[in-house]
Amino acid sequence: MPCAPEELKHIPLFELLDDEELAVLAGQVEIRRFAARQRIFKIGDPGNKAFVMLSGVVRVTTVDEDQQEVLIEEPGHGGFFGFASMLDETPHQSNAMAVEASECLELDRHDITELLKRKPMAGLDMLTMLGRQFHASQRLIQLRASRNANEMIDDAETFGERIADGVARFGGSWNFIITFLVVLVVYTCINIFLKQRMWDPYPFILLNLFLSMLAAIQAPVIMMSQNRQDTKDRLRSELDFDVNRRAEAEIQALSRKLNLITDKIGDVEDQLREMRG
Repeated sequence: MPCAPEELKHIPLFELLDDEELAVLAGQVEIRRFAARQRIFKIGDPGNKAFVMLSGVVRVTTVDEDQQEVLIEEPGHGGFFGFASMLDETPHQSNAMAVEASECLELDRHDITELLKRKPMAGLDMLTMLGRQFHASQRLIQLRASRNANEMIDDAETFGERIADGVARFGGSWNFIITFLVVLVVYTCINIFLKQRMWDPYPFILLNLFLSMLAAIQAPVIMMSQNRQDTKDRLRSELDFDVNRRAEAEIQALSRKLNLITDKIGDVEDQLREMRG
């Protein structure tokens, strides 16, 4: 389906193009409609097409080492996907499926080449928009990297878990050790000096009973706190891994796109010099 230039004005990647440049690009690209649950491309398909979201919802996913599906993104209006493979001319490294009825702008290297041949400055405009997306991705990575795993767990902790943490903190402090030692010394001294009036004579059976009860209660409470600490450590490591993987993928993809577009602009400039010569 042909594309009207007005459709391109609302796409961030092309918003810096003038009317003439938009008209050239609109004459090259097409609008594709996808039904709900229709696959747009899958891993290994030829990467000769890229898509820009116009409406609907599309999920872009990949498969990790454990053969589990991992969501990469759900591009909104104006978001694009499949560009890295299209510019690299390599098979797609991800799957894309329309979650609901969707419209996408389909373009390929030839479309970009024709635009740059007729309007070389359009390449700089597109580079500017890709640079903005690169900075936006950096800000997103910084925001996600700044999430505090301890705060995330603290926000979801229950009253009982707070008590367990408090007991573990106090039970593992010098305040507890000194206080407990003073209580034991005072208790035993009182029972020794009272003689016939003592309520817990040597070997202090009642005191041993209290100590056993305290140990029986304190041990599982401390284990609860240790389990929460293990959860914090696991969440922190998973969060670090997730952020690092996402940052690496985003930076590599954007770097490839910027380098390829820069090379293409250089090729067009060389062709223009040959034509003038």
